[in-house]
Amino acid sequence: MAHTIVNAEMAADAVGMPFTITGDRHRECSNVRTIDEADDESLIWISPANSRKQFFAETSSARVIVCDDSISVASMLDCKTFIVVKEPRLAFLRIVQRFFAPAPPIGIHPTAVIHPEARIGKDCYMGAFTYIGRSDIGDDCRIMEHVTIQDNVTIGNRVIIHSGTVIGSDGFGYHRNENGELEKFPHIGGVVIEDDVEIGANTCIDRGVLGNTLIKRGAKIDNLVHIAHNVAVGRNAVVVANAMVGGSTTIGDDAWIAPSATLRDVIQIGSGSLVGLAALVTKSIPDNQVWAGSPAKYLRDK
Repeated sequence: MAHTIVNAEMAADAVGMPFTITGDRHRECSNVRTIDEADDESLIWISPANSRKQFFAETSSARVIVCDDSISVASMLDCKTFIVVKEPRLAFLRIVQRFFAPAPPIGIHPTAVIHPEARIGKDCYMGAFTYIGRSDIGDDCRIMEHVTIQDNVTIGNRVIIHSGTVIGSDGFGYHRNENGELEKFPHIGGVVIEDDVEIGANTCIDRGVLGNTLIKRGAKIDNLVHIAHNVAVGRNAVVVANAMVGGSTTIGDDAWIAPSATLRDVIQIGSGSLVGLAALVTKSIPDNQVWAGSPAKYLRDK
């Protein structure tokens, strides 16, 4: 974590939303911690949903606290400053990102292997033992250690791909012939990953059969996820760890696929819908609904 000194006014200027500073706006902090680990140089946040939020505000050693207006702060202003916002967690992460997060690495590690016809944008990082095929990578991307990016992959700007992930591998498709033997269906498509996508460690995204597998702008895919050929993941959709998405399935914008969910092939998950933990989804789900179970069933509208 970067070491820096930030006062409450500087921190509040980073939150990107309306705020009120209550207490000494020049009070300084030099670290960000959890509530339990905070010291007298810490900045912390307290969730509005925390049933003990008043107690934590009063007893924490932190100097600067990001919270909402449900905490009574008047008795604590001699030793603490409060940045009061509607969404404390979002405000806190923006403060951490601006002042305390490590600067992203830039450059190509000497062990990385990059195809001579690959195009790499400016200010990118290619980690140790990464392989980049005949593909196109945009600006400000972070391709971490041991990532494999095969041919015919297009990656937008500000994309992060974590260690061990494989993008553009051959999809799984066979046809049983007249002799009962399995013949492989050639996968000659590609993968398109739009801007501001993040993909976790040890995830596999297969290339399309003829067209492309598509990960739209702002989507977040966790560790150990399998995305099969010709899947489309919508804008700002979230696919969490150990999920499996079958071929040619579409996940709508802003959808949430919970850990260990399995989505069969050629179905549609509606925009804004939520698929529950370890759900087995065998049919399409409309927009803005919650489904869970095995097999998954409708629970309620969002």
